[in-house]
Amino acid sequence: MSPTFAAENKLEKFQTDTSVIAVERGVDTFMNACHGCHSLKYVHYRDLARFGIDKERIATWRGDSTLDSAMTSLLSDEAALQSFGKVPPDLSMIVMAREGGASYVFAYLTGYYLTPEGMTSNHLFPLTKMPDALEISTATDSVKRSEIMEQAHDIVSFLSWAADPQKAERESLGYYVIGYLIILTVLLYNVKLQVWSKLKT
Repeated sequence: MSPTFAAENKLEKFQTDTSVIAVERGVDTFMNACHGCHSLKYVHYRDLARFGIDKERIATWRGDSTLDSAMTSLLSDEAALQSFGKVPPDLSMIVMAREGGASYVFAYLTGYYLTPEGMTSNHLFPLTKMPDALEISTATDSVKRSEIMEQAHDIVSFLSWAADPQKAERESLGYYVIGYLIILTVLLYNVKLQVWSKLKT
């Protein structure tokens, strides 16, 4: 079940970009801003390579991990419990797990602000314990805020891809299957016409 969020917040429709370039930018930002605490246990570095991201680029992210390794967090569960009181959730399926999907995750990442008391809160989920990873709450310059919004867009696009890494391959295969069925239908229809033409004579 999705966490309760502030009722007055309307989710804007998020336009996902799961092109190789956008996903690569998203991975890079994710590794710098999120991977220290969050894992993607259902996504392996080899999935990035299969998607089309250069292996040398992937090597800069995986460090000593192998290409077959899952994108696990750098933070141990014990350290997470000491720091946050709970283990940060795995983000492999976060886009599918939240009501509102990518729109929710984007609004959450960009919803941080400073209260009058100087505390960090979140418009979408005020009870969150997650720090403002992109530091949007302290960004007052419009250019800086725009850059952060773009970073959040790339992260969410990457997480959308991560929730279903085989989607593009599956859709591509689907076109071939549909094409095959159309050709098969035409051939069978022609066979039927030939059979019935002989029966009529």
